[in-house]
Amino acid sequence: MYNFCTLFNSLYLSRALVMYNSLVKTGAKFHLYIFTMDDRSYETLLKLYLKDVTVISLKEFENKELLTVKPLRTAGEYCWTCTPSTILYCIEKYTLDNCTYIDADLYFFKDPSLLIEEMRDNSVLITDHRYTAAYDTSLKYGKYCVQFITFKNDVNGMEVLRWWTDACIKWCYNRAEDNKFGDQKYLDDWKDRFKGVHELQHLGGGVAPWNIQQYKVEKKEGKLIGIEKKTGKKFDVIFYHFHNYKYCTNNGFHTGHYQIDRESLQIFYESYIKALHDADTLLEDINGVGIFHELLPIPRVNKSLRRMLLYNLLGKFDNYYKYKYIVKDGSLN
Repeated sequence: MYNFCTLFNSLYLSRALVMYNSLVKTGAKFHLYIFTMDDRSYETLLKLYLKDVTVISLKEFENKELLTVKPLRTAGEYCWTCTPSTILYCIEKYTLDNCTYIDADLYFFKDPSLLIEEMRDNSVLITDHRYTAAYDTSLKYGKYCVQFITFKNDVNGMEVLRWWTDACIKWCYNRAEDNKFGDQKYLDDWKDRFKGVHELQHLGGGVAPWNIQQYKVEKKEGKLIGIEKKTGKKFDVIFYHFHNYKYCTNNGFHTGHYQIDRESLQIFYESYIKALHDADTLLEDINGVGIFHELLPIPRVNKSLRRMLLYNLLGKFDNYYKYKYIVKDGSLN
């Protein structure tokens, strides 16, 4: 049994449902602790009765230290601030042997337990961004990605986790400052600073828009096989990180400034789009009205248009026209 935790607010609820369903489909034996960052997501999840899931509200989770810094952080910065605290909360409250934080916008294609097993006797598992050279921003954002990070409940693991928790409470902002950025750049020196920190070697843990250019991916017998172009090394794709995926008009979407070839778009994004559509439909059925519609006082127009308006309102649509791929009838054109 592996323990996972994640956090998100209502805007990421459909993505989180897709992530959870993908994990279930892999056949993994797990328990997922979900930290809801607003009342809407908490109330909705309680209605879903998800198997092997514990839903935790902010009221249950927040402590004095977090509440003190909360007014000083944006919503996104506060989520980053809370990340190590969620892992610590799970381990301490539920007396867990281990806990892995996973981002809500991951999609699992294979049981991720083999990634955790790669740790062996180590206490902490971290994942490299493995940036394609054109997108290498490690100097600013960090070498490692807080997307899939494991801590064991042992002396070394808890030392690192408590250090990270304290560091994020003291400073966690969406800016580069004094060799820090959010909750993420703290990880850069862990292999030197602490004992028992393992850097994941499996290439299938952390395929993402910033490194997909280095791989050719094939679908064989229902499995995704990655091939590193430089070495020809083959690997099973364990999960894909749908970072910066945003809805657009006309059932389109974009992936920020990352250039992704059509084959990769078809392999990864077609299934993700369909899964998101199914999750959104479920949420509308449960709540009587879609979350996106309820958040914006606009007519019930096309879902994609509602989403575009919402993201524009939040200032998150800066590269809308640069990379747009139209989707019709569940396939890319």
